[in-house]
Amino acid sequence: MITMLKQRATVTMLSSFQWLFFIFANTLVVPISVGAAFQLPAEIIEMTIRYSFIFTGLACILQAWIGHRYPLMEGHSGLMWGLLLNMGISASALGLDFATVGGGIATGILLSGAVTVLIALFNLISIVQKIVTPMVISVYIFLLTFHLIFIFFKGMFKISENGTIDLPVSLFSIGVVFFVSLLKIKGGKGVGNFSILIGIIVGWLLYRIIFPSDFPVSSSGNVAFTIFPFGTPNLELGIIFVAFVAGLLNLTNTFASIKATADLYKEEVNNTQYKRSIFVTGFLALISAIFGLVPFTPFTSTIGFLESTNLLKKTPFIISGFMFMSLGFIPSFVGFLGTMPLTVGNAVLFVAYLQLFGTSLNSLKGTFFNSITIFRIAGPVLIGVSIMNFPPELFGSVPALFLPLLSNGLMMGVFLSIFMEKFIDWDKFTVEMEVGK
Repeated sequence: MITMLKQRATVTMLSSFQWLFFIFANTLVVPISVGAAFQLPAEIIEMTIRYSFIFTGLACILQAWIGHRYPLMEGHSGLMWGLLLNMGISASALGLDFATVGGGIATGILLSGAVTVLIALFNLISIVQKIVTPMVISVYIFLLTFHLIFIFFKGMFKISENGTIDLPVSLFSIGVVFFVSLLKIKGGKGVGNFSILIGIIVGWLLYRIIFPSDFPVSSSGNVAFTIFPFGTPNLELGIIFVAFVAGLLNLTNTFASIKATADLYKEEVNNTQYKRSIFVTGFLALISAIFGLVPFTPFTSTIGFLESTNLLKKTPFIISGFMFMSLGFIPSFVGFLGTMPLTVGNAVLFVAYLQLFGTSLNSLKGTFFNSITIFRIAGPVLIGVSIMNFPPELFGSVPALFLPLLSNGLMMGVFLSIFMEKFIDWDKFTVEMEVGK
């Protein structure tokens, strides 16, 4: 009996460490990259890393305990992460400084968090589901994939002072991409599940050896404490609107992730689970805005991790949440993490998010397309991608109020999809084509 208990305890701890590494690999780069995009000082970036660890661990625990109650990682939203990176990069093109852009985003996130909490409290889930249809979710995942991949691809190439690619560093990043891809494809389940973490560690070490003079310096150790590090909330309406709508669109990921996890457990999701999960997500969005964090959402990529590891019990997941929280209370460890080269992080994440394209394709399973109905997916996705490839400066003639929205390909694509799903009867065209055969 004692031997069996020891074996169970050992398995639980090993499983907890697997979860810890998975959460770590999917969290580390987010606060560093956003801090760099808004040109924050090292002390502030270190602070956001600490809070990112603490609140990510807390978010995972809350969701598993009182939210959807699955071992499903609650991490920084890819949509909101991409939005913050894009806004930081485009600040000059918008004619605004970083503090103004960041303050507008904070206001939008606060509003979306409050509305999300109200949706849960007043049980308005069914209304959201009527707007966010399966096809809208598919369009969203496709556009999110392109949006993030573009950012990571550009980010893994270092740009020199004269505006050209730094060839040695860029070639090194390409090498990291090949290395991580090889681990994922050839490493089997044991190694493949941790290809992201291995890629970060190996890439980081090699970068420090090959480019010692290019290694960032850690902060002084005086960890800053501030609220609204990206900027004090303001009334920059264009920025607020985009951040607010993006925060609500974040709910699409909640529906998709919880449904996919329930399918894995061969269970049916009830509205109470959605309600509890959305309430937790909304509450965490309010915290995120205050402490300068990317808002949270259930991670779709967790599904693949669950399938490959079969770690379906909640206990190891909750333990890993507490372990991850504890890392945020070790200043020296967090300060060291802040020195990670962004090119390495972007190269690793470029590979990691290639898998999101598979999720996009799987979301269309069972959907029939003909020469007419293909417009419901091709139109929003390709128009959105086209807008993404427009330099922000080209939108200079657009009124400032609408500029942040109209220049955001992901948002415009999703809006177009919602419009097309509401005002076009696609089933009619499917039937007509079948009759005409």
